[in-house]
Amino acid sequence: MIVSAYQFADGVELAPDSIAACAEVVRAGGLIGLPTETVYGLGADASDPAAVGKIFTAKGRPADHPLIVHVAAFDGGMGGVAHYCARVPAFAQQLMSAFWPGPLTLILPRRDGVGAAAAGGQDSIGLRCPAHAVAQALLAALRKPTDGGREVWGIAAPSANKFGRVSPTTAAHVLSEFGDDLLILDGGPCEVGIESTIIDCTRGAPVLLRPGSITAAQVADACGRQLLSKEALEAQNQPGPRASGTLESHYAPSATVRLMDAKALQAALDLLSGASPADARPAIALYHRSPLHVRSPLVAAHRMPNHAQPAAHELFAKLREMDAQGVKLIWVETPPEALEWDGVRDRLSRAAA
Repeated sequence: MIVSAYQFADGVELAPDSIAACAEVVRAGGLIGLPTETVYGLGADASDPAAVGKIFTAKGRPADHPLIVHVAAFDGGMGGVAHYCARVPAFAQQLMSAFWPGPLTLILPRRDGVGAAAAGGQDSIGLRCPAHAVAQALLAALRKPTDGGREVWGIAAPSANKFGRVSPTTAAHVLSEFGDDLLILDGGPCEVGIESTIIDCTRGAPVLLRPGSITAAQVADACGRQLLSKEALEAQNQPGPRASGTLESHYAPSATVRLMDAKALQAALDLLSGASPADARPAIALYHRSPLHVRSPLVAAHRMPNHAQPAAHELFAKLREMDAQGVKLIWVETPPEALEWDGVRDRLSRAAA
């Protein structure tokens, strides 16, 4: 069931009854769908192992695959950070100051006895402070126990979709994944559109585990430390913690995704030209930036934005839209190698794996 997070259509004033209803479900050990600026999450009390177990079951996700815990905007005492973490390196504190609230997840040493289920049993835990007013209102409400209630320090919330599938960026996407039995807080379309950048802070220096809208260069500038490569460290037999959304195959629609450069795409399109009757239904969806000549009714073309930020914003919604056309193949023009495209390129590479 979808409930609006806002009292009025302008999406400015929050609806306290909707926030309170979702907070009550979380306190009772249930699941909710909630908006963040990145994607919608499937949320539960991160300190309740049984509630966290419901996330893994609902998604069909392996129980040793860690979740990201969302915490309220931190202050001098750092609130949920201090609750879940054994220590916070100085460079991690710099990153919090620079990017929180925002689309950055930090992997930090976990306190014994806290959040083990959400961490997938690891001695580290991923924390994020979301930059969405609705998510922050819900997190703040959970920190203020009602009569007979209890304080909730954080919400474990992976993307609200079945494991490995396309992430949701609207409440309607979440409804299509889990149906009316899930209470979904509708905060509007997600602004960023792809999941957060993940930085491992457990190895004495920042390590990039997953690219996102915050680039490696921005992270390095903010903390004054050069980022290390996860692949280089693993090649030296220095494996790091597991992190959410880093499996080789992920974010995949039902149709098969293929990445090609513009030249290869045009060659493939030319082969299809004239090879089918004019009334044929599309069997291939095309998502491209470069000007291409599409002459076959077998192909339904969609234009990709020329800049990384709007491309990220629409990416998952566009993959869902193309999948809904019933096509068997989705041909995507490979994104540019520029740093700002890293997040989009990562998601498409995993969707095509």
